[in-house]
Amino acid sequence: MIKDTSQQDVAITPKFISTAKIKYVALFTVSLLLLSYFAYGSYHSDRSIARNKVQIDTVVRGTLERDINAVGKIVAANAPIIYGSARGTITLSVKPGDAIEKNQLIATINSPELLNQLQQEQASLQSLQFESERQKLQIRRSQLNQQQQLDMALVSLNAAKREFNRSQISIKDNLISQLDFEKSQDDLIRAKLEYTHQQKQALLNQDSLKFDAKTQQAKIQRQQWLVANVQRQVNNLALLSPIDGIVGNWLTSQKSAVVLSQPVMTIVDLSAFEAELLVPESYADELGLDMDVELQVAGQTLQGKLSAISPEVIKRQVTTRVRFSNDKVHLRQNQRLSARIILARKTNVLMVHRGDFLQTGGDKGTYLVQQNIATKVPLTFGETSLSQIEITSGAQMGDKLVISSLTPFAKAKQVTLR
Repeated sequence: MIKDTSQQDVAITPKFISTAKIKYVALFTVSLLLLSYFAYGSYHSDRSIARNKVQIDTVVRGTLERDINAVGKIVAANAPIIYGSARGTITLSVKPGDAIEKNQLIATINSPELLNQLQQEQASLQSLQFESERQKLQIRRSQLNQQQQLDMALVSLNAAKREFNRSQISIKDNLISQLDFEKSQDDLIRAKLEYTHQQKQALLNQDSLKFDAKTQQAKIQRQQWLVANVQRQVNNLALLSPIDGIVGNWLTSQKSAVVLSQPVMTIVDLSAFEAELLVPESYADELGLDMDVELQVAGQTLQGKLSAISPEVIKRQVTTRVRFSNDKVHLRQNQRLSARIILARKTNVLMVHRGDFLQTGGDKGTYLVQQNIATKVPLTFGETSLSQIEITSGAQMGDKLVISSLTPFAKAKQVTLR
């Protein structure tokens, strides 16, 4: 009788798989999966490009500043040039570097021609004044003669009236003839006419004398203005400093001959400074007054605004002036600086760094990278700065876009990044 099968069973020792074999199997499996993935991606994409040859940037939201860079130097905000006020010989009273005060004498011009002109004008004025005094005497003489004639006409009128009254009495008593009566009557009428004419003539002469007096006074006033003008020019022969500061440079030599409006010297006001920037001509049309400017001077960052733009273009550059927002900064004249002129500032915009994609067809769009697949997407752009460009539509914050050259993509709709 068979009790069980224990006599028939054979014990088998288990065989363990080595660790090396496990690693080989796992590596083979992963390689197979990767090949399958790439084969799938390559099947759905048009091209394949090495990822390390592509530059990718993330779309961010922030403030975009459109700006240009410029270089320049610190200059005095107020550095007037002193000009010669007349033709003559100049004597300079101060030297370059001397500290001067406002209204201090800095130079004198000796102009014999101008001094002679002043003496002539003064002599002409004196002659007119003498003529005016003589005219006043003539007016008094004319008024006296006219009054005498008027008085004589009045006497003749009164005599004619008395004679006519006697004639009226005498004609009633037949003491005179009718002819004598009519003659006395005519004499009275003649006396009245003469007196009336003398009165009108006196008024006319008075108006004429007044007009002559006004004319002479106008001549005197005109000559007084000429004298005052020449006197002002003579006073201006003494050149005075318009500001407190120091003497910059002599623009002429000592005891030299100068002409009207010839530069003589410069005066520098060291109490206020501005920045003088040189901007390329291509940006001239975009510049405007009161634009914000960020300046780098001796390791410090200063803020300012454009205060002046030169209308001239010299060596393809436009000269501008920047007024500092903080007047208490310590600066020196002719210090070199670099500046960033902000042409436009937009806040809360989507933007990405600029790259070669803009010059290789990226003005209409670029490639959106998702995992290892780059898909071409249309984009519209707005403002640009030196380093970034605004995206107005076609992308969202966080998207990864290709910003390198798009030439290797050969306008493919999808590209695999391996």
